[in-house]
Amino acid sequence: MGTYLLRRVLSLVVSLALASVVIFAVVEIAPGDPARFMLGVNAQPDTVAALRAELGLDQGKVARYLAWVGGMLSGDFGTSYTYRTPVAQMVADRLQVSLPLAGYALVLSVLIALPAGIYAAARRGRPGDVAVMGATQLGIAIPNFWFAMMLVLIFAIRLRWFNAGGFAGWDAGLWAGLHALTLPAIALALPQAAILARVMRSALLDVLGEDFMRTARAKGLTRGQALRRHGLRNALIPVLTIIGLQFSFLLAGGIIIEQVFYLPGLGRLIFQAISARDLIVVESVVMLLVFAVIVVNFAVDLAYVAVDPRLRARS
Repeated sequence: MGTYLLRRVLSLVVSLALASVVIFAVVEIAPGDPARFMLGVNAQPDTVAALRAELGLDQGKVARYLAWVGGMLSGDFGTSYTYRTPVAQMVADRLQVSLPLAGYALVLSVLIALPAGIYAAARRGRPGDVAVMGATQLGIAIPNFWFAMMLVLIFAIRLRWFNAGGFAGWDAGLWAGLHALTLPAIALALPQAAILARVMRSALLDVLGEDFMRTARAKGLTRGQALRRHGLRNALIPVLTIIGLQFSFLLAGGIIIEQVFYLPGLGRLIFQAISARDLIVVESVVMLLVFAVIVVNFAVDLAYVAVDPRLRARS
């Protein structure tokens, strides 16, 4: 187990190092000068040069990369070119929206998908299975931004159960915060629930052909009882993979939903930073999201070992 953990930690560190190089290189080769963008096309060359020196853009790329990475390791993500605010503070403020939204959407996705997948697997080929698979196919096909707009139209404009957008902040209370995030969370969760339900069903059906499942059926258990008591745990490995990937997607991929609902999260922050050529914000936020993806995958690998005793024996 110790060797396995050491290998995974080493892989995590190498992945983060490579990701930092790629992110810095991609952002740096993007066209446009942040200083000239901030001052306008009519700015004098000496004024642009002075601003570049103030922002540290006159340094070499290697020096800037090392300063950026060193700052992140010490908790300093730099200062926004546009807002002249520490990036760490901006990220912390936006995480108060994006992180609860991703967690809320993931919980909804799991609560919908797992029972639906188990139900469909227990009734393979029956009308219930066909209905669940049809619903999941529809959930995968519909773009989440269109679904988000339909939610606003129905529940915000017509029924007036929710606000059409905005976020009052957690200072207004837990209920007010969750109420504001409910429609965005549903818009994010349902397409992911459709994917997860299909994976859950397929994994359970694969387990049905195993010897221990035939033994359970021979002992008198029904198909549904055998799936719930013996098949579910063994089918969780691919499901855990999808859940881990979904959390990363929900955290990093909510930019469109945040735009639809005017939520001040990380997605909108990245969009605004790209529009303003605020390179340090783009680099730092994208690196943070990559870090979240890699750490979640690392946690999923550890969950494999906890779920499957065979992996514990090998490690």
